[in-house]
Amino acid sequence: MDRGQHRTERVVLETERHRISGLLTLARDGYRSRVSDLLNAGERDFISLTEVELRRLDGSGGVEQHPFLLVSRRHIVVALDGGT
Repeated sequence: MDRGQHRTERVVLETERHRISGLLTLARDGYRSRVSDLLNAGERDFISLTEVELRRLDGSGGVEQHPFLLVSRRHIVVALDGGT
């Protein structure tokens, strides 16, 4: 991947059961440079994240950390800017 053409953005995704914080890789400019572009891409079934923290919404189990995680786009209920 050419880092000059891509950037990462921290996002928080919520499903019915989990809050997931991680880095999303986006195009630096233009097509697919916004989080909403990626979430609305009909041909994409999964969103890939790196440097992930996974928490259960019910508070059980603590925080899990994973280097990589795929999230089914159809299970995402809320997407937030996770800050930088």
